Amino acid sequence: MSIPEIRLSQANDRSIERDGDYVLYWMIAARRTRYNFALQHAVDRAKELKKPLVVFEPLRVRYQWASDRIHRFIIEGMRDNAQALSAKPVTYFPYVEPMPGVGSPLLAKLSANACTVVTDEYPCFFLPHMIRAVKDRLPVPLELVDGNGIVPMRLAQRTFTVAHSYRRWMQKNVLDCLTELPAADPLKRIKLPELDQLPKSVSRKWKPADLESLLSDNGLNKIPIDHTVPPSDIVRGGSVVAGKLLDRFIANRLQDYGADRNHPDEDVTTGLSPHLHFGHIAAHEMVQRVLDHEGWTPDRLSPANGKNHGFWNTSEPAEAFLDQVLTWREMGFNMAFREPKTYDKLDSIPDWAKKSIAATAADKRPVVYTMEQFEAAETHDPLWNAGQRQLVREGVMHNYIRMLWGKKILQWTESAQQAADVMVHLNNKYGLDGRDPNSYSGIFWILGRYDRAWGPKRPIFGSLRYMTSESARSKLRLSEYLEKYGK
Repeated sequence: MSIPEIRLSQANDRSIERDGDYVLYWMIAARRTRYNFALQHAVDRAKELKKPLVVFEPLRVRYQWASDRIHRFIIEGMRDNAQALSAKPVTYFPYVEPMPGVGSPLLAKLSANACTVVTDEYPCFFLPHMIRAVKDRLPVPLELVDGNGIVPMRLAQRTFTVAHSYRRWMQKNVLDCLTELPAADPLKRIKLPELDQLPKSVSRKWKPADLESLLSDNGLNKIPIDHTVPPSDIVRGGSVVAGKLLDRFIANRLQDYGADRNHPDEDVTTGLSPHLHFGHIAAHEMVQRVLDHEGWTPDRLSPANGKNHGFWNTSEPAEAFLDQVLTWREMGFNMAFREPKTYDKLDSIPDWAKKSIAATAADKRPVVYTMEQFEAAETHDPLWNAGQRQLVREGVMHNYIRMLWGKKILQWTESAQQAADVMVHLNNKYGLDGRDPNSYSGIFWILGRYDRAWGPKRPIFGSLRYMTSESARSKLRLSEYLEKYGK
């Protein structure tokens, strides 16, 4: 087995059908052909069984917040995958469901002729429910592969509640994980038998998606999704764009990342959070590229101490970047994987935060806005409105502004639960990086997750960390940001 055993599990109790026609990779989260443990495992299975490989990448209609924005981003990734696989000995089958339910039997039909089904294990949104719904309907194994982060989700034996403890644990384990990275190109120089055609039971009823037609100006009009959330003109999907963004970050932005990432005017972040969410790029590739850029070698590691600097002994900006990817991002996956019933709910916040919220529940709010007013950026605060407009227009929001955005929603709603509901809805509807363990971490950090009690206690916030637009204006470079999004 070429992938780490800890990253592989089986969702049902079926046995491999060695007389099947092909190995099926059901691509649902790691929507890429590079640095993809699931694709790598599917290739291994195909080589072991001497069978063709079919890569099936579907896009369904019935998911919450389905919109032109999300659909187009995913389909742009499908186009890149089609191009990347066109010269490989693989059958690529992209499928975009035209109406709810039309594609529901497709996986079962494809698996009827398969030896085994390999898919991505992703702990968030509707994907775990989808796995549970189909696993016992398949006649062959449903093999789950965790390719989400540098550290496998099953490695941690507890749920971490603060960054220091997670970071210290990660620092003790990360070197072993870095020796087991996925192959950059799992399809490089492979030789597999090729499939003449998909089963007629499939090809008669379900046609591969016409990706170029779907990406045309009116290509999504007939699909019953939310057409009021248009595609982003700024943030485009796919592995090709993701690779270019990573190149740009390393060449031009990394050197300023540590000092300037909180300043909206400087724009020195990667811009890759949507691509990470939809699997168009792997955290493994990002980390490896940055470490290679730094000329890093394992002997430079310091002993684990839980601090956010001085462990990697790289440049300060690279250290800051690695902490974002390896601590803050992966801590969210730890929570989502180990606490599936609560990771996206208010109940996930620590007890001290629950007590603080209860103690200030009756505090008078200075103003209360409706969901519609928030959505339309119709508050009295120009900076808050600018952040909301960026989210609505582009599908992303500057990270520091997003923290402030959430703190003000808490101040301007009738309860912490209502604040959570507003943040989840707006972020998931408009944000291309929404519906993700990392985005739920950010939302519930507003309400105390991964944080500590702060003093002095304040109305509404109690012991929760306090943030104001006035403070942000005084310490951040914001003039260009406000000029761009303030109108």
